Amino acid sequence: MTESLDIRPNAEDPLEQHLAEVQLLLSRHRRVEDLVHRQDMPRHELVEEVLHKQHLVELQKLLNRLDTHSIARVLETLPEEDRDIAWQQVAEARCEPILELLPDDVREELVGARTYASVRNMLNAFELKNGRLAQVQVDSRADLANVKPIWVDLVAPTSFVRAWVGKYFGLELPDPEDLTDLEASARFYVDDNGEVHLHSDFLLDKPEEARNVAVAFILHDNILFSVRNEELPVFRLQRLRARTQPGYVTDGMDVLLDLYDADVEYSADALEDVYAELEQVGRQVLSPQVSDDEAAEILAEIAKGEDVNGRIRRNVLDTRRALSFLMRSRMLSQEQQEDSRQILRDIESLDGHTSFLFGKINFLMDATVGFININQNKRVSKLTTIGVVFTPLNIIAGIGGMSEFSMMTEGVSWPVAYGAFTLGMFIIGFASYHALRYFEQRKTRQLIGARRRKES
Repeated sequence: MTESLDIRPNAEDPLEQHLAEVQLLLSRHRRVEDLVHRQDMPRHELVEEVLHKQHLVELQKLLNRLDTHSIARVLETLPEEDRDIAWQQVAEARCEPILELLPDDVREELVGARTYASVRNMLNAFELKNGRLAQVQVDSRADLANVKPIWVDLVAPTSFVRAWVGKYFGLELPDPEDLTDLEASARFYVDDNGEVHLHSDFLLDKPEEARNVAVAFILHDNILFSVRNEELPVFRLQRLRARTQPGYVTDGMDVLLDLYDADVEYSADALEDVYAELEQVGRQVLSPQVSDDEAAEILAEIAKGEDVNGRIRRNVLDTRRALSFLMRSRMLSQEQQEDSRQILRDIESLDGHTSFLFGKINFLMDATVGFININQNKRVSKLTTIGVVFTPLNIIAGIGGMSEFSMMTEGVSWPVAYGAFTLGMFIIGFASYHALRYFEQRKTRQLIGARRRKES
């Protein structure tokens, strides 16, 4: 009653061999399952589990050996019942590339037949329970049938997750990688089906870097869909507030406005951090002396603050455009209109803060560059002093090196002559250095005296 896996390969089409091997393992699996169910034997469930696992493990090992295209062709050829069993044995990491090779009807069937562990990290659905926003775990498309969400949040979704979520709700979800169009007509619009589309930037301020993350919003049947590439603090804050405060949100539009409001608050907190960092930098800049190495570190901190400040300004500008679009579209209730106006007033106050910080950044930048110039002038002044001191010495040394010097010192022993010459050079250099310092100090005293007379 046993069958052999020794199948002769078909050199013309290896698919036939792969398909035969898969079908043989599946037939064994079904035969053992029927046999165990028909017979009354001790430890019935244990025997059934062991035999099932044995054949499914063999099938899993076989599929792991096949390449992506071969698995896709085998799945497409198998009957529906066998296809579902084989699909459960495919490693999850290989599912998406395989799904992309399958026809639409087969792909739709397989996506709905399997629970993906990664979907839990990509898809968050929220519904209202007792006036609070509650998260519902969604691991597959079947779980969506038991949910009546007002917000569906997708974080770095794969193409097939976007496909089956969009298919279930009847809309097309965009790829986060494509959210780069800056045209207002492409970022904020209402399509023919009444869906509201907004592509907005949200600030992500990390210690190592700050950047703007693009987020796509779609308002469809009073459900807010958000698609982005990475988790954002603003979204975590929104979920926390809505969970803890009854009546905080009532529909998808409320969630959208509160996300924009939280983004403005997050931008304000980031501005406070930038101001605190610039205060510390300012104390360094206004110290009596700043070395070139310290100036380089200060310039790096100033550049970082300028970058964050610019990103905050771009972020709130984008939020203002989105809110203006929503208010012009007349889709907001009276209460939502007032909330939007309050958010816009907060943005106006942030504009003043960003302008102030830009001015402070320019001042600190100029002061730091001024210290660098002062340090360079000091070095040039030292070189000038050295040149003034050594110029007469060079002339005297040149005279001493001429042959006429021997004629001038004829009759004097050379140790005495050259010793006296060296001593004379030292006296002239010493006198030149102190004369130069005297004239510099006198000039400084004259300038200080003139300034005091002018002040008095």
